[in-house]
Amino acid sequence: MTYFQNPISINGICYFASDFHLGAPANKTKNEERELRIIQWLDNIQQDATHLFLLGDIFDFWFEYRDVVPRGYYRLFAKFAELRQRQITVYYFTGNHDMWVKDYFEKEFGFTIFRQQQAFIINGKHCLVGHGDGLGPKDYGYKFIKALFAFRPNIAFFGALHPRCAFSIARFFSAQSRSMTSAQEEFFMGNDKEFLVRFALSVLENEKIDYFIYGHRHLPLQIPLVEGAVYLNTGDWLTHDSYLKMATPEPVLFNKIS
Repeated sequence: MTYFQNPISINGICYFASDFHLGAPANKTKNEERELRIIQWLDNIQQDATHLFLLGDIFDFWFEYRDVVPRGYYRLFAKFAELRQRQITVYYFTGNHDMWVKDYFEKEFGFTIFRQQQAFIINGKHCLVGHGDGLGPKDYGYKFIKALFAFRPNIAFFGALHPRCAFSIARFFSAQSRSMTSAQEEFFMGNDKEFLVRFALSVLENEKIDYFIYGHRHLPLQIPLVEGAVYLNTGDWLTHDSYLKMATPEPVLFNKIS
């Protein structure tokens, strides 16, 4: 299988972030504090950004009815509208928590939506970019569940539920998911066990790619691979408040806000 297909070629100053998990089970203050930190970060980067990559799980749960979207986030949405006015291109990759994003962000804020990883040529560098879930070997249970949630009749059935009921169910399963994965997200497991590293190495056996850029893992990582390739993970905003900046002449610079 060839992964680097139909690349989108861009130049400029690009920022990457993922796993904000807005609305994650926590008291209201913690969610509001996280949203304000994100907005402060967007205030800072809009001074030089040309492109912004949101690599999934921006919301802990998101579902769009035809006439209803989840309550809240108006401060963040106002900032998204400002980014559009500044002509900053925003790419939104859906994650496993916000896989039911439809066209709201595209229509309201001009985002480009991706539902799987995408090849980019960024400032001349070949990059594979995505959320990162479901890649790599094994993990068949998760891949089955993801396919189940992506099955259109199941989406239609969920959409037939009253929003109050549907959102309660979704938040319950979101909390269960976090309790199962939180311990794993606390430490680096080594290249032989990190599934995204293993995936990147398998791709490099047949293709020349400079950077693999993903979220999902909740750890900010920068790992040299082979032949100059690098695996980068944007981390999260539950713990690390981390992000990635790509620009020239320094093609990769990993940052963490104070």
